[in-house]
Amino acid sequence: MNRFKLFQIAILFGCSALFAQNKELLYDYTEIPQALLLNPGMQTSFSWYAGIPLTSGIYGQGATSGITVHSIFANDGLDINDKVRNRALDGMNQRDEFGTTIQLDLFNGGYRSNKNPQIFYSFGVYFESNTILYWPQDLAYLAFDGNADQLGRKFDLGHLKTKGEGLTVFHFGINKEIDRNLTLGVRGKIYSGIYDFNSSKNDGYFVTTEGENNLLANTMVADLELRTSGLEEIRRVLDDESNGSVSNIITKRALLGGDLGLGVDLGFSYHLNDRTIVTGSILDLGFIYHTGDVLGYTLQGTATTEGVEVILPDAFSDPTADFWQDLVDEIEALIPFEENTNSYLTFRPTQLYGSIRYNFGEPVDGEVDCDCGVGESSADNRFQYRNAVGGQLHMINRPRGPQAALTAFYLRRVGNFLSLKTTYTVDKFSFSNLGVGINVQAGPVNFYALANNILGYSNLANSQYASFQIGLNILSWGTN
Repeated sequence: MNRFKLFQIAILFGCSALFAQNKELLYDYTEIPQALLLNPGMQTSFSWYAGIPLTSGIYGQGATSGITVHSIFANDGLDINDKVRNRALDGMNQRDEFGTTIQLDLFNGGYRSNKNPQIFYSFGVYFESNTILYWPQDLAYLAFDGNADQLGRKFDLGHLKTKGEGLTVFHFGINKEIDRNLTLGVRGKIYSGIYDFNSSKNDGYFVTTEGENNLLANTMVADLELRTSGLEEIRRVLDDESNGSVSNIITKRALLGGDLGLGVDLGFSYHLNDRTIVTGSILDLGFIYHTGDVLGYTLQGTATTEGVEVILPDAFSDPTADFWQDLVDEIEALIPFEENTNSYLTFRPTQLYGSIRYNFGEPVDGEVDCDCGVGESSADNRFQYRNAVGGQLHMINRPRGPQAALTAFYLRRVGNFLSLKTTYTVDKFSFSNLGVGINVQAGPVNFYALANNILGYSNLANSQYASFQIGLNILSWGTN
């Protein structure tokens, strides 16, 4: 078996999707039901809604905080080796990352309680896939330059950090209007893990020094680990070592037949006054316990070698000796590569959202045939202002620490059928991220489309960030 086969499969799973995860356009966009997934305490004015299966929420995102495809492969007359040197090796560090995220609503719906109209229930199932790879700076230098002219330099093995997962999430949320000013919400989640791989707690170094018996001595101090779940069974099918199909394996694991976990989302909305609202939410406070189809790899130990050592005239006593194999056996004894099937626990990438919004302008007038005033509520008609401006904060927990993003936004409502939202976001990926979102209400049919970093769409190969989200719902407004 190729020891890196599972890792290759994991990368394929993650990259076939279209890590940052910030949905600043959707957050607090109260006309769109899927915004409840970002804040279960969002102020709602729906009587009920039903997402069209597989089309109510389609989200994709790709991001890199370092180089782009254009940076290396552009036809600019520069030597590609120089571009790799200047833009990748010298231009990036171990905190730079490459990431992808995809999320697909399998179904989604919600309804208001008949007995208590202040309570709104929402529920659904969605698939999510995430992959993140940090730039292994020291290992990249070692691969590109070698160690011949690097005497005494310790190459940090801890620069190797990667993580990926695929799972389905079954969720049920309760949203309650406590009083005229405060709305609270909670959402419970059951995670069904399809696959997982992570290698984020690595340590050690590789160093070359002057040798005693040879010119050079190489020392490795390693504490490396790769944990996987849900990939070995797929590998066996792909290698014709087992019956079955990949689609059946994935379907079974997606429908509560995989690694199970629990999570919760919390959120609120609060009116400081008639026009000013603050909101906040914490998402994915949860974990997954990986017990099925688990396979881990470790490389732990310390070894120093000066290469093949031939001691004359003793070597002539055994002319058939395999000196290279002796060297390999010696290194493997000192730094054993081992496999295990130990269960393990992973925590979800917890997210934090917060915002402040100021409504202004004239109220939105009138009603449409479907009884759906944009943002209308019988208990509180302060949603009906034509304009809103504000700021948002997003934070997410990552293997190298939290990532933050700041967003300024403007929301414009046109009658009862159209609303537009524009955003400007600053984060580690871009300082020129302009986003545009549109929400259309045509009778009971609700359609929305959101796209970030629209300036980068003119040349995606040179963009460090791109995301989009579209959806289609059937909904009714009001509390009755």
